[in-house]
Amino acid sequence: MHSAKKFIKINNKQARFNYQFLEEYSAGIVLTGDEVKSIKSNKISIQESYCYFINNELWIKNIYTTNDKNIQNRKKKILLKKKEINKLLKNKKKGLTIIPTKIFTNLKGIIKINIALTKNKRKYNKREDLKKKEITKEINLNKKYYNFS
Repeated sequence: MHSAKKFIKINNKQARFNYQFLEEYSAGIVLTGDEVKSIKSNKISIQESYCYFINNELWIKNIYTTNDKNIQNRKKKILLKKKEINKLLKNKKKGLTIIPTKIFTNLKGIIKINIALTKNKRKYNKREDLKKKEITKEINLNKKYYNFS
């Protein structure tokens, strides 16, 4: 008898509000044992994190993991194919930002990270998004209330 795997999903909730996503990638991430334990117990924050390049390798900074003793903030290496790294490197030079959007476990139980190539949203774009969200919410409430299908 084998134990059921627990699926983990940690989202960066502010990312869609603050950035316009251009491309998304799913990648591996190099972690220590304490970091894996923190992720599996949902004691992690990716709200303030971002990716940057060192010697044509992609690294991520400001992922905060908490264990029983202290809070850790160690830079971590992102594992992508060379072709994907080169594409991101070209776009990074255009002034775009690479941020993590989600940390999750795949079907095999391996911890993965979704990163996105993004562009900052302007204030008026954020207001438009909020208006659209509110209108959609109101429409759904009316459908429910008046029983439209």
